[in-house]
Amino acid sequence: MFKELSQNYNKDFLEFHPYPTISERDLWSSVDETWSKKSISLAESYLDYKFPALSATDFMDFTRTGNRIRYEDIYFTKRYALSALVLAECAENSGRFTDGIVNGIFSICEESAWCLPPHNSYIRDTPQLPLPDITHPVLDLFACETAAVLATASYLLSDKLNEISPFITSRIDYELERRIYTPYLNTHFWWMGNGKEPMNNWTIWCTQNVLIASFLNSKDSDYLKKAFMKACISIDYFLDEYGEDGCCDEGAQYYRHAGLCLFGALEVLNAVTDGHFKGLYDEAIVKNIASYIMNAHVQGEYYVNFADCSPVAGRSGIREYLFAKRTGNPEMMQYAVEDFIEGSDNTLLLPKESNLYYRLQNAFNVKEVRDLHKKDQSAITYRDIYYPSVGLFISRDSNLYLAVKAGDNADSHNHNDTGSITVYKNGKPLLIDVGVENYTKKTFSPERYDIWTMQSAYHNLPTINGFMQKDGTEYRATDVDYSFGTSESRISMELSHAYPDEAGITSYIRNARLLKGNEIVIEDLYIYSDTDRSEAVLSLMTYEPVIVNEDTDKLIINVGSLGTLSIEGVCLLDVEAIPITDSRLSICWKHDIYRTRLSVKDKRSVIHIS
Repeated sequence: MFKELSQNYNKDFLEFHPYPTISERDLWSSVDETWSKKSISLAESYLDYKFPALSATDFMDFTRTGNRIRYEDIYFTKRYALSALVLAECAENSGRFTDGIVNGIFSICEESAWCLPPHNSYIRDTPQLPLPDITHPVLDLFACETAAVLATASYLLSDKLNEISPFITSRIDYELERRIYTPYLNTHFWWMGNGKEPMNNWTIWCTQNVLIASFLNSKDSDYLKKAFMKACISIDYFLDEYGEDGCCDEGAQYYRHAGLCLFGALEVLNAVTDGHFKGLYDEAIVKNIASYIMNAHVQGEYYVNFADCSPVAGRSGIREYLFAKRTGNPEMMQYAVEDFIEGSDNTLLLPKESNLYYRLQNAFNVKEVRDLHKKDQSAITYRDIYYPSVGLFISRDSNLYLAVKAGDNADSHNHNDTGSITVYKNGKPLLIDVGVENYTKKTFSPERYDIWTMQSAYHNLPTINGFMQKDGTEYRATDVDYSFGTSESRISMELSHAYPDEAGITSYIRNARLLKGNEIVIEDLYIYSDTDRSEAVLSLMTYEPVIVNEDTDKLIINVGSLGTLSIEGVCLLDVEAIPITDSRLSICWKHDIYRTRLSVKDKRSVIHIS
């Protein structure tokens, strides 16, 4: 697809001039006034920021302790600060932010590595080196993103910076050539693809940022032609891993680094080739990739999540809106507009977004988004959908939202969650998927499934004869059958293959139904290979505390004041409060979460959720 189009392009590249530079004052003066004022206010909070150095021992902290947050907090804050200062100077044009900008540029250029310590290796899934080799830079997600940040800063401010000293922009040019352009063409990193290795968001995220940096900064036509060709080949490898249905197998949070980066790469390619790639926006897979994020949206800040994805996956905004616009999806455009408006300053300013280019997109598209919000606020129609490539089933009515994860236990960023259910009521989480804690050295190691959040026992699933699900493509749902209707949606699957043979289960069928306007029904049916080993312990994960009533024929569980579970065929084992002490989990879970464990008394249990 992309490779073929790149081979058919035989003209010179157009100048990549996506947005005005600081010198184009008439265009900057037309930027949304609220955006300008708040951007300046944000940058003022960084006026005294010192851009700290990152030491060798800071870098080694990851290999020594497994902690990556201490280094990353410093690393990313420097980029947040530089991006904020650059845009404020463009908006105000007073010169009062330029010293901070110069300090930020030099501080980042003086870092020994732009890659993160957990990514400091040359071969996939091999141990990280404790320190970087400055003669052999590693191109990871954030080395490539740093390149885009510095190239955008230079593009916007070169006239002003050159008045101070020509050595500021020449320093950026030197570092981009040494750290990005040369290794990009001369070293194979796994994310570039070779037709054999599985790809993930790294491929398109890195490729998009290399394209942004290259076409904003490089004047070497031979390099640009080679980078253009190589990028298009990598994008094809990325798309080869995607199902035609467009589902992101890493979840809604990673859509921003997968689907939206595909959009970003397409925008650059079209801009420099005068629309040579624009027909790809009409391709079914591209349209489906674009609309995934709207389909995965529950309500407000919540999205259906699985694997490492958080249920609070970040608000949609300008990039989602533009992707919807390019693919001709007016409902998604409206969804993105509404989510952008509800997101307030977080979506307007993107204060925790290190990519300066994304923030620049906001500046010049926010007026269009605000105008559309004023014109059209009609209700969005969300549809029920099944994504066969991942096994994701989504159905909803006016009150209840049901998601079921079929598929297998080999997703990128996988958790052992095949068959798990997620339920929202009135837009609030009732049965939850916890997500993941802060990444550490253990997260992407052979000990990954020792982490509690990765285990099936901490999803809405049973532990069978003491055995949890295992990871791998062979641990999967089979015989999946689903249907959607105006009054009922349903999915059924065989889950015995998601468990190891030692679990002693011949058949485990889960049926999930949404009786629209009424309730959700989850029925589990077990057939054991040995009648002397027939124990299933069902875990139910909730955000709200539960009150259990065992005085009736059915077990009644009230989940806070949100909803009620009426359960047949079980007895209560225990309710465990799980404190939320991790800063990543605390973004979505502001207090303890709860695991209720139920013993399945016979071979069948039924949960009625209302």
